[in-house]
Amino acid sequence: MTDPITPKSAADAPTLLTAWKAAQARLKTGRIDSPAIDARLLLEAAAGASRMDILTDPYRPITADQLSAYEAMVERRLKREPVSRIVGKKGFWKIMLNVTPDVLSPRPDTETLMDVSMLAFGKTEAFDAIDLGTGSGAILLALLAERPAARGVGTDISSEALAVAKENAANLDLNERATFVRTEWAAGFGDASFDLVLSNPPYIPTDHIATLDPEVRDHDPHLALDGGPDGLQAYRDLAPEVKRILKPLGVFAVEIGFDQGPQVKALFEAAGFTDVKIIKDLGERDRVVTNGPDPRTNPIPQD
Repeated sequence: MTDPITPKSAADAPTLLTAWKAAQARLKTGRIDSPAIDARLLLEAAAGASRMDILTDPYRPITADQLSAYEAMVERRLKREPVSRIVGKKGFWKIMLNVTPDVLSPRPDTETLMDVSMLAFGKTEAFDAIDLGTGSGAILLALLAERPAARGVGTDISSEALAVAKENAANLDLNERATFVRTEWAAGFGDASFDLVLSNPPYIPTDHIATLDPEVRDHDPHLALDGGPDGLQAYRDLAPEVKRILKPLGVFAVEIGFDQGPQVKALFEAAGFTDVKIIKDLGERDRVVTNGPDPRTNPIPQD
């Protein structure tokens, strides 16, 4: 049992700094990755403080209620509940999103899809995009925030996920350009409808879900994780549909598991795509399959 954050006496009245340091120590002892960052993010939520407050006004007192809320949050983190689930928010690219148990908590690896999209379409370019299996709307909304002339659609089979996505779009003032539709992948959309097709589909083999970190296994919806027996079922379904709805000169990009590049590339080639390539994430792992530009070689997008 680690020491609680609560001070021993009134003389030890907690401040932002002392509470943060005590929580950081507890998380470190509990073998939580990034204890300093997690402790800070939880403190921001519990005390209504910003990162700048903690840095520039570290001796600001925190109330007993704030401290109690903070301790409860730290206890949840020690049980391996993700910070995003505890505070109900998660940053992705340059936007902040509400997240609930009904949606996948967006991860930095997925920003590789954004790297491709930013090269494929210029800042002022008008184009139509679709995000298949949108979840919280992270990918689509991050894209529309960067490309003010673009419009987009997010699809999902989960009504609960779509409700989260719509709320995020409204909070980001993007609801005029973002539409969300309940359907399976691209069902119901016309041929050659989109300039850009994006997706982060389920790609974890069913038998592997039990081996995932508790933060993922116990808190992300399994519908958003389970890629079937070999993890590739979503791509078998997606490849012909992406080919159908994409305009002749359009770009697609799908996230993949780090060991699925050759198999997913082959599925999209079998669907009729050419110049299909595998893109690595910042961790040097295969992360995206696309027919678009490779951010690693920084090509000039073609007109």
